[in-house]
Amino acid sequence: MLAGEASAKFTQQLGALACFDCRISQLPRPADVVDYFRWRQEDAHRNSLNAHCYWLLRGLGQPAPAAHARVQGLSVGAKNELLFQHGVNYNALPVWQKRGVGVYWATRLKDAFDPIRQQPVQVTRRALHADYELPLGPDYAALVQQWLPRAGQE
Repeated sequence: MLAGEASAKFTQQLGALACFDCRISQLPRPADVVDYFRWRQEDAHRNSLNAHCYWLLRGLGQPAPAAHARVQGLSVGAKNELLFQHGVNYNALPVWQKRGVGVYWATRLKDAFDPIRQQPVQVTRRALHADYELPLGPDYAALVQQWLPRAGQE
């Protein structure tokens, strides 16, 4: 239901069709959570490369089954070469197009006003952060690790 609600609300706000996928996974150890997110990032990258190739072939007039079959049989290098031959440097695309966007809670300083002391102050607030430049490898693992509760804080 979460994916359906998100899809409906986003579609309504955007004024165009949007579709979300949703998963809830109960993982027994923090290391499993990190591994899961790293795998999802790699899967997003693989799906992105495949989709760019597929839609390039469709745009060149290939029917869906033929485009799918051709992409399925190519190596990563051959997929990159296919795109490059048609003017697309996959490696130069924005990071979010290749690995997705991370949306997570982040702590921010915010200017506020203390009504008791009658003076401006800075306060700490949580806000949703959209990260369009997700790191790779160990840096991504460290990012995911910071979202996990510390021992004794669960």
